[in-house]
Amino acid sequence: MLHGLWSPGSGLLLWTDDDEVPGTLPEPLGATLRSSKFRHRADVMRAEGTDRAEIDHARVHAMAPAAAATALRQRLPAEVVSGDLRYLAHLAHGIERWVRAGRVVPELRRDDGQWWVRWCLVGGERQRAWLAEAAVAMPAALQVAGRPAAVLEDLVGELTDPIARELLEGQSASHALTTALVGDVPLEGGSHQLAETLQRWRASLTVDQPELVLRLLEPDGMFGTDDESVALWRLEVCLRLAGEAPAPIPLHGDPSLVRTTIEKLGEAQRAYPRLRDLPGDPQSMDLLLPTPVVADLVEHGAHALREAGVALLLPRAWNISAPSLRLRVDSAVPAAESTVGMRGLVSYRWELALGDTVLTAAEMARLVSGKSDLVQLRGEWVQADHKVLAAAARYVAAHTDPAPITLADMLGELGSGRVDKVPITEVTATGWAAELFDAQHEVEPVEPPVGLKAQLRPYQRRGVTWLATMSRMGCGAILADDMGLGKTIQVLALLLHEREVAQTFPRTGADGTVTPGPTLLVCPMSVVGNWHREAQRFAPDLRVLVHHGVGRRTGPEFDAAVAEADLVITTYALLARDIDDMRRGEWERIVLDEAQHIKNAGTRQARAARAVPARHRLALTGTPVENRLEELRSILDFAMPSLLGSAQTFRARFAVPIEREQDQNAISRLRFLTQPFVLRRVKTDPAVISDLPEKFEMTVRANLTVEQAALYQAVVDDMLAKIKDAKGMARKGAVLGALTRLKQVCNHPAHFLGDGSAVLLRGHHRSGKLALVEDILESVLADGEKALLFTQFREFGDLVAPYLVERFGSELPFLHGGVAKKRRDAMVERFQSGDGPPLMLLSLKAGGTGLNLTAANHVVHLDRWWNPAVENQATDRAFRIGQRRDVQVRKLVCVDTIEEKIDEMINGKRHLAELAVGAGENWITEMGTDELRELFALGAEAVGE
Repeated sequence: MLHGLWSPGSGLLLWTDDDEVPGTLPEPLGATLRSSKFRHRADVMRAEGTDRAEIDHARVHAMAPAAAATALRQRLPAEVVSGDLRYLAHLAHGIERWVRAGRVVPELRRDDGQWWVRWCLVGGERQRAWLAEAAVAMPAALQVAGRPAAVLEDLVGELTDPIARELLEGQSASHALTTALVGDVPLEGGSHQLAETLQRWRASLTVDQPELVLRLLEPDGMFGTDDESVALWRLEVCLRLAGEAPAPIPLHGDPSLVRTTIEKLGEAQRAYPRLRDLPGDPQSMDLLLPTPVVADLVEHGAHALREAGVALLLPRAWNISAPSLRLRVDSAVPAAESTVGMRGLVSYRWELALGDTVLTAAEMARLVSGKSDLVQLRGEWVQADHKVLAAAARYVAAHTDPAPITLADMLGELGSGRVDKVPITEVTATGWAAELFDAQHEVEPVEPPVGLKAQLRPYQRRGVTWLATMSRMGCGAILADDMGLGKTIQVLALLLHEREVAQTFPRTGADGTVTPGPTLLVCPMSVVGNWHREAQRFAPDLRVLVHHGVGRRTGPEFDAAVAEADLVITTYALLARDIDDMRRGEWERIVLDEAQHIKNAGTRQARAARAVPARHRLALTGTPVENRLEELRSILDFAMPSLLGSAQTFRARFAVPIEREQDQNAISRLRFLTQPFVLRRVKTDPAVISDLPEKFEMTVRANLTVEQAALYQAVVDDMLAKIKDAKGMARKGAVLGALTRLKQVCNHPAHFLGDGSAVLLRGHHRSGKLALVEDILESVLADGEKALLFTQFREFGDLVAPYLVERFGSELPFLHGGVAKKRRDAMVERFQSGDGPPLMLLSLKAGGTGLNLTAANHVVHLDRWWNPAVENQATDRAFRIGQRRDVQVRKLVCVDTIEEKIDEMINGKRHLAELAVGAGENWITEMGTDELRELFALGAEAVGE
C-alpha cells in the first residue's frame, strides 16, 4: 500500500508498508518510486483508523511541489493507494478546478535575491468554505501537531503555482510579468511597490461574495419637504451577487441575506461613522439621511466606503460641480475712440458657472439665500459648497460694472480680486481686445518681409504676426518659444516688416528715407556674434551696430552712431555700465535676449533694462521660469511694468499660494493675467513643428569605485556632524556644501581632492562615471557621430579634457566662461564644420544658451544641475531647427547615491500647472536631519565589482 504525507517545507512524502512499490501505479510515478532509494526519514502514523496512533520512523521518498502536483493529479488505483494519499489527490484536483475556473491571481515574492511571480488562489467565501470542509475531512495521519489548517495552507500555496503553469504551458507572453508567470523565470524590474500593488488588487477581489451596495434616492413625498436643507434622502441598502443587479433587502426577508447585510452594513458604518444613529424605514433596512449628511456622504464618505469595498450609487440626475468664474470683455469702442492696448477702454462682466452651466441672476440670488450644499438646478441635483457659491455670487454682483475702464485697470482687477476655491476658467473678448485674449481669434497674418532672406515656417509667421500685433497695441511681450525654434529670425522679420510698412514712429534718416526708430538688443556676450551673423545673413538691409569692446563709442559719438542704425547689439554687462548713454536714446524698442538674465529684479542689469526708455519692450527666453515665480514677475515687470504688482504684492497674491499650496485659484488668475503677453511654443508639439527629429532622453547609471565610495561616506559623515547642532544659514551652508562635494566625488576622486592626481590608477579607472563616459564616446565615435559634453564644474572639464584627447586622439575644444568671444565663435564654427572635432566639452553656464551646435546628435550631461530648465537649455544646443538626426540625451548619475535619488525625486515630481517651474537645490536644505541622512546615505549597490 502506497501512503502519502504533506510536510510543510519538504513537499510530498511517499512510503510503502513493506518497502515494495505497487506495480499498478501509473507512469512516470511508478518508475520514479521504483528507482528511488527512499533515503529520507520521517515520522509517520502506521496504525491508520485506530484509537491509538502508532508513530513510526519510516523511510520516505520526497517529491518537490511541481512533481507532486503532477503525481497527485494522475489516476491512482484505489486498491494500492491509502486513504491519506487519496485525500491529497482530491485536494490537488480541487485546486485544478479553481485554476481552470480562473480563480487565481499572481503574487510577487522576493527569494534568493530575485523577484519571482507565483500563482495563488484568489480567496473569497467559496474557497474558504472549500478549505474549511477539507480541514474537517483531513485524515489524522496528515495533521501536523493537530493543525490541519497549517497543512492545507502550505499545500494549497505550493501546488497552485505548478498546476497553473502546467495548464498555461505553450502560451505566448509579450510582457515581462506574463513571461515570468508562464516561463518560471525571475521578473526583471520587480519591486516591493509592485508586490504591494498586486496584494492590494488580490484583496479587492470578491468574485464570489455578495457585495453591499448603497443606492441614494432623491427625497420623495413621504419623507421629503420642499426645503432642500431639511429634506430626507433614502439610502437604499442592497446586496449584489456576482453577475446580478443590486437588490434591496427586506427587513423580514431571507435570514441569511439579512444577516450578511447587517454584517456588511456594520463594516460600512465603521468605515463611515456618519451612517450611524440615522432614522430608518420600518419595512426595510434603508436609512433616511438629512441633506447635510448626504452632502458629506458624497464628498467624503464615498471615498471611505470605496476603501471598505462598499459601492455608492447616486441618482442619475446628480451633478457634482465645481464653481468657476468667467470674464467677458467688450472692447467695441465708439468710432471717435481709436486708442487700443493698455490705455484702450473696455467694459467687462463676470459670470459664475457651475460646471458648464452659467448661472442667471435669479439662480445666483437663490444660491446666496440658500443654506444647503445640494440644490435643484434646471432639473438636476447639483452638489457644491453653498458658502463658496454665495461668496462667488456676491463677488459677481459687486464687480460687474458696464462703465468703460482702461484695459490696464481691468487687468489690475483681474490680478487683485479673488474668491476662495473659485478659479477663473475662461476669459473671452470682442473687438480689438480679442487679439489679446482669444487664442482662436483670426488676425490678419503679416506677410514675410521682402528683405528677409529666409523662408519662415508657419509657426514663425504666426509669431511675427503676434509680435507685430503687440507692438501696434503698445503692449510689451515675452516670446517664450523653446530653444531652437527661431526667436532670432522672428525678431529680425519684425524689424524688417516695420521698416517696410513704416508704421511706427517714423523718422528721416541721412538718406532722406522714413524708417522706424532704432531697436536696442541686449544679449549675453556669448551670442553677440551669433546675432550679428544672423542679421547679416537673413536681414542684410538692416543697419547693425555692435556696441562692444574697449573701443566702443560713448557720448555724442554713440548718439550719432545709434541715429544711423536700425539695430544696436550690446551685452547685459555693458547695458548696466553704459546706462547713461542708453537712457538718452529715443528707442523704438528694447529687446532682451536670454531674458532670464534679469530674473533677479534687484541686479544692476535688471534695473538698467527697466530704466531704458522705449516705446515697445520685448523679452526673449525659452525658460520664463527656472526656479521661482518671482523670476516671471521680474521679466514681465520689464516687458509690462506694474502688470503683476510689486515683488511683495506678487509674493502674497501668487508666489506663496502657488509654490507652497498649489492653489488653483491663484494659478488660474496668474495664467489669464499673463497669457495675453506671453507666447509659448514647444518643439515637441507637432502643431508647431513636424519635421524635427525625435529626442530620446535617458538616465544612465554608473557604479562608484571603492575609492569613490570611501570619499562619499566621509563627506556624508562630516555633513551630519556639522548639522547636528547647526541652525539657519550655517545648516543650509553645510548641506549645500556637502551636495557640491558629493557631486565632485561622483565625478572623480581627483576632482574632489583637487590634488592634481592622475585620472587612472595602475591603468584602472578611479571613477566609475568616467569609465562609463569613455564607453559611450567610443560607441558614438565608432558610428561617425558627434557629441556635446556638459559639466557645471570648469575644474572637472580641465581634468577630463586632456584625458579624452589622449584616449581618442582627437581635438576636444572646451568652451567655458573664461574663453574670449573671438575664440568662442571660432570653436563653434570649427565644430559645426564637416571636418571639425567630433567632441566638444562645455560648461553648463557658458555653453547652455544661445549656441547652435546641430552638428552633434548626442548630448551627455556629466553631472547634474538638478534644474530641468537649465539642462534642457543645454540640450537644445543640438536639438533645434537644423538638426536632421534623432538626438540622444544621456544624463549620468551614480547608483544608490544622492545623484540617483534626486533624479528619481525630480522625475516623479509634478510641477505647477502649465508653469515651467524648475527644481533647484535649495529645497534640499529644508529637509529634516533624518530625511537628509536617508537622502545622502550610500546604498548597498553603489559600488561596482
